[in-house]
Amino acid sequence: MTFVYPKKFLGQHFLKDESIALQICESLTLHNNYRQVLEIGPGTGILTQHLWASKNFQTTLIELDREAYTFLIEKYPDRKNQIIHGDFLHYNLNNIFDEPYAIIGNFPYNISTQILFKVFENRDMVPEVVGMFQKEVAQRIASPPGSKQYGILSVLLQAFYTIEYLFTVDEHVFYPPPKVKSAVIRLRRNDTKSLNCDEKLFVDIVKKAFNQRRKTLRNALSSFRNEENNLSDPIFDKRAEQLGVSAFVDITRRFSGLV
Repeated sequence: MTFVYPKKFLGQHFLKDESIALQICESLTLHNNYRQVLEIGPGTGILTQHLWASKNFQTTLIELDREAYTFLIEKYPDRKNQIIHGDFLHYNLNNIFDEPYAIIGNFPYNISTQILFKVFENRDMVPEVVGMFQKEVAQRIASPPGSKQYGILSVLLQAFYTIEYLFTVDEHVFYPPPKVKSAVIRLRRNDTKSLNCDEKLFVDIVKKAFNQRRKTLRNALSSFRNEENNLSDPIFDKRAEQLGVSAFVDITRRFSGLV
C-alpha cells in the first residue's frame, strides 16, 4: 500500500481524529435535496469512509496529490471511477456533474479562499458547502458587517449563502499539527436567484472597496466617479466593512444608473 506523506507545498494537514471526521460529514444537511457530493483533497480518506457509507448521496473525490490519489485507488479499487486525479481550481466541474452537488473537505489552507471563490462562481449548482478552514478564514467568511474580519468573501458569499460557524478544531488532531487553530463552517444556498443589479460590477465594487478598506467609500470608489455619480450621498462617508450586501447592491445600482 502506498504511504502518503503530508506535503507542505500542498498545504496538507491530515486530520486523524475519527470523531471530528464523522462530525464534519454529519454536518451535511441535504439542503435543497442534492444527491451528489464532491470531496476536495481527501488525502488518506478519513472523511471519505463516512461519506461513502451514506445512502443519501453519491460521493466523488478530487485529489491533486498523485501519492494520495494512488493510495485511494489502492484502498478503494471498486470505487476508482469516483476518484479523480486533478486540480479542483482548474477542473471543469460540468464534466463531473449535470445536477446540483454539495462540496465538503478538510481544505488545504493555502487554497481555501480560492476554493470559495470557485464556489461563488458555481453557486447555482452548489447548494451546500461544509469545510474545514484556518480559524481566521472561517471567522472572516461568517462575520457580519461591522466586524474587522468582514471582507470581500464575506459579502460575496453572504449574498447567496447562509453561513454558520459550526465548531473550532484544535491543532493536535492533525498530522502534522498546523500552527493555528482550525474551524468548520457550513454554507447553505439562500433563496436569492440574482441581486437585481449588474453582478459583475457588484463584484468589482466590493473588491475595490475592501482593497482600500481604511478609506471611506468616497475615496475607495473614486475611480467609479462620473457626472451622474458624484459620490455626494452620505453612504459614501462609510467604510466597506460597515456595509451589508443590500447596501453594496444599492451602490451598484447607482453606478449602473438604475436609481
